[in-house]
Amino acid sequence: MKRSWEGVVLKVMGAKDFRLEVTGRDEITPDFLRIHVRDGGLLAATGLHPTMWIRLWFDDAGKGHQRAYTLVSPDPATGTFSMDFAMHRGIAADWARTAAPGDIIEATVQGSAFTYPQPAPRRIWVVGDPASIPAINSLLQERDAVGRTPVTAWLEYQHDADPSLKVRTSGNDVVTWIPRKRDGAALVEEVCAALTPDAVSAAEDFFWVACEASSTRAIVKHLRKVLGVDKHRIDALGYWRA
Repeated sequence: MKRSWEGVVLKVMGAKDFRLEVTGRDEITPDFLRIHVRDGGLLAATGLHPTMWIRLWFDDAGKGHQRAYTLVSPDPATGTFSMDFAMHRGIAADWARTAAPGDIIEATVQGSAFTYPQPAPRRIWVVGDPASIPAINSLLQERDAVGRTPVTAWLEYQHDADPSLKVRTSGNDVVTWIPRKRDGAALVEEVCAALTPDAVSAAEDFFWVACEASSTRAIVKHLRKVLGVDKHRIDALGYWRA
């Protein structure tokens, strides 16, 4: 498979390549498929951090196209992890639909980084959707390991089964599911209306935002311009584009 120019750039930047072997699959909802893999030495070579994601390479008429996927339940001891695929149209979903034990897919590690904030924040504010739930769960797992900072989260959904996806919450956490309406405007409006100077401590809270790209930008703009949150207290990434 011939890599795109992106592959060349990643290699120049020190990216590490691995070959993953499919070991199984599970349907977690009618719209999401979980693929299990052996990591080909990936976790041992790169280490592991919360919200970690990798780039998978998919063949499209002989040319390689990369898509990013968050690790689900990574286990360095066994060298295994899983990834969740949304079953919409596209080369990644098409690959996942037919993936079977023994299949090989190429992966690149470059660009993923996250350090849990220290000291522990007063509150963590999260905005995401089903695509970012694996990352959110790894963030909450790290939170549980270092303390009990409460989390307030808004999750946008498009399919009826989406709210059944498991979110790793504890007693003081609050999760609100919001249906996707008006190209994401409903999510942005509800989140920005709730994130007010009275509710938020710009100096003590932490904000993690990973949803559709334009929604992510709008929410980050609100945090920076309206609330005055320092960029170092925000971790944001547009997970997909409408």
